[in-house]
Amino acid sequence: MAEIKVKSYVVSDFGTNCYFVTNADTKEMLIVDPGDNAPMLATNIDKEQLKPVAILLTHGHLDHASAAEELAKKYGIKIYVHEAEKETLADARINLTGAFGTPKVFHADVFLKDDEVLELIGCKIKVLFTPGHTPGGCCYYFEEQKILFSGDTLFCESVGRTDFPGGSASGLIRSVREKLLCLPEDVRVYPGHMSQTTIGTEKMYNPFV
Repeated sequence: MAEIKVKSYVVSDFGTNCYFVTNADTKEMLIVDPGDNAPMLATNIDKEQLKPVAILLTHGHLDHASAAEELAKKYGIKIYVHEAEKETLADARINLTGAFGTPKVFHADVFLKDDEVLELIGCKIKVLFTPGHTPGGCCYYFEEQKILFSGDTLFCESVGRTDFPGGSASGLIRSVREKLLCLPEDVRVYPGHMSQTTIGTEKMYNPFV
C-alpha cells in the first residue's frame, strides 16, 4: 500500500482548503480543489520537487476550481470532475463567478462516473457521487489509506450549503447518509472548508444527518 502524505493550503477569500496528496516514495501528487492562488500553489509544488499527476475537483464552484486551468497548463496535467458537473463549470450563475466577480467558464478534461475507480499516484481512488451542494458534486475515497476528500458535501459537524443555484437540501442529506456515513468510522475526512474530522465523529455528533 502506498504511503500518502496530505498537506492543506487555505486558498481564496472563502477559506477553501486545497490539498496536495503525495505518494511519499515517488513524490507523484494530486491537487484537490485548487480554488485560487495558483502562483503560491506552484511555488510550493516546485519547492518540494513534487510531480503533479492530476487535478481532482470535488465540484465546480469558483472557490474550488478557479486555479485549476492555470496549474493544469503549467504542469501539463488533466482536470477531473464528475460528469454531472458539466453545467456548473459552464454556467457562471451556477459556478458563482457571476455573483462574486467576473463571470467565467471553467473546463475539465476527464468526466467521472459514480463508483468509478481511478488509479493515480499508486493509489486506487473511488469516485463517490454526492449531489446536493451542486448538481455534480463528488467525493474522492482512498479506501486502502482510509482517506476521504469531501469537498463541500460534509464538514466537521456540518454539511455544505444548499441555497446556491442547483443546490438541494434533501439531495445533500441523502448523499451524506447513503454514500459517506456508511464508510468505516476511522476514515479521515478532509473537507473543503474548516478542520478535518472522521466518519465516526460525524455519525455521532453531526446534527444535520
